[in-house]
Amino acid sequence: MKVTVLGAGAWGTALSMVLHQVGHRVTLWGHHAGHLEELQRRGQNERHLPGIMLPGFAAYQPDAARAIAGAETVVVAVPSKALREVVSSLGDFAGVVVSVTKGIEFKTGLTMSGVLAQCLPHAKVAALSGPSLAMEVARGIPTAIVAASEDPAVALEVQRTFHLPLFRVYTSQDIQGVELGGALKNVVAIAAGAGDGLGFGDNSKAALVTRAIVEIQRLGVACGARPETFSGLSGLGDLTVTCFSKLSRNRTFGEQLGRGRQLQELLDQSISIVEGYPTAQSAHQLSAEQGVDTPIIDEVYAVLYEGKNPGQAVADLTRRESKAETDPESLPPAAPA
Repeated sequence: MKVTVLGAGAWGTALSMVLHQVGHRVTLWGHHAGHLEELQRRGQNERHLPGIMLPGFAAYQPDAARAIAGAETVVVAVPSKALREVVSSLGDFAGVVVSVTKGIEFKTGLTMSGVLAQCLPHAKVAALSGPSLAMEVARGIPTAIVAASEDPAVALEVQRTFHLPLFRVYTSQDIQGVELGGALKNVVAIAAGAGDGLGFGDNSKAALVTRAIVEIQRLGVACGARPETFSGLSGLGDLTVTCFSKLSRNRTFGEQLGRGRQLQELLDQSISIVEGYPTAQSAHQLSAEQGVDTPIIDEVYAVLYEGKNPGQAVADLTRRESKAETDPESLPPAAPA
């Protein structure tokens, strides 16, 4: 079938390669026509996936309306801040639309699937998320990911659309939990990177990841997600790879902050979007609205938006009051027997 991918960055390009391997006819749309021409001419996305040769797998189309014409599935791989504007131009598209963008819209507090549902009321909405570094996917390294939709039939359809032996797709109906896990882990990855830049070790990072997944689950459940989702691929799995991998943009961004680089300089020089930066603001607002304690998110927000020194942020986290590891008041209610 015809599948259109909106977004010619690292992730959009890597997923286009997966879709081609499955056997679909792929059209790739990008915001900059010149970039698309370069991809077609050079056969590689040197800016985002250096060294990866692209097969003749896609039709490159700079016009969004033409790109989705005849498509049965549209994959949205644009930055979170641009997603509403891009999909609002898709008219009355009524096929399957899959968000692979990990973010939370600041003004509304919606995940990306929520934005899709508002802008494309006739479409069947799904999300694809999990521990999936674009460079490793492009290299064909074994990867597992989750296709989520409130409609189980749609989740199965997305699973069939992407599934390969080396790109295993599982399904979930907890789209809220899958998306929140994918978005919030980017904020934590900035904290993990800052720890690397400050010279901390693996003990510190393991503690951060462990406490962060509790924090993410607490906020996710308050927003209607299922607690068990955060123990899976789109929760703990994605959090782990993003906090530890040298390929993680958010971790690398945090590491540079920890080494004393200036925030605006890093934002200006970044080739790819660091989604943890806008998500920190959205998550901080969301936790305040829900009345949920999120100390790690709050400290990252303070560093990024209030000018707090990363070292001071870490010090303030370590000075928090001691308590039991499992706080009964913070746990989700038990399922009925």
